[in-house]
Amino acid sequence: MPIVVDIDVMLAKRKMSVGDLADRVGITPANLAVLKNGRAKAVRFATLAALCEVLKCQPGDLLRWEAEAEAEAAAGG
Repeated sequence: MPIVVDIDVMLAKRKMSVGDLADRVGITPANLAVLKNGRAKAVRFATLAALCEVLKCQPGDLLRWEAEAEAEAAAGG
């Protein structure tokens, strides 16, 4: 998928764990892992807003578009 999720980058910058972020946002760690690992098909704006509020960032810090060929090359395919 050409949309790449960079939550792990922001977690590292904020020195925050997945569990802590999930608690503060109000979602399960499993659902956050699905989003973080790029397996989510959609994200609610309310969830995105909560992530941005907790991480003190903009949506573009968490999501970016990558051309399909670049995504396949990065995945080793």
